[in-house]
Amino acid sequence: MAFSFTATIYKVGMNPCVAVPFRITGKLVARKGYIAVKGKINQHAFVQNLVPVKNEEYRLYLNGPILKGAGIGLGDTVKIFLEQDTEPEKRDPSVPPALQKRLGKEGLQKTFDSLTYYRRKEILKYLGFLKTEESLQRNIEKIVRQLKEQ
Repeated sequence: MAFSFTATIYKVGMNPCVAVPFRITGKLVARKGYIAVKGKINQHAFVQNLVPVKNEEYRLYLNGPILKGAGIGLGDTVKIFLEQDTEPEKRDPSVPPALQKRLGKEGLQKTFDSLTYYRRKEILKYLGFLKTEESLQRNIEKIVRQLKEQ
């Protein structure tokens, strides 16, 4: 079932997002609290998870590729079309072999696995966009440092 709504883009911390009305999220199925959706803003297609917020509406965070692709920004009022993504596991990024090896070597696999689903996914998506081996290694070092600090 497809839904549409109009919302104004605002910021939470450093993250642009919109609130998704209860009339929509009440008809969708959550998995571990999150609701997997796919949709369009200004004809720009996206897949994303709606994030639960205690005692508030779910949020749809709008990352850089969504903002750029739809030609939108903070303060804009946009019409959003979305529907439940019934196969979210097909969009989960894989762990790069170099990261997997490093996590094992440092004994950080359990720490990495204890991150929220959304955080792990964002890290893996970011690593998947890197173009050079040097960039990948540099960012793996940052991830390892952060995991050791936890």
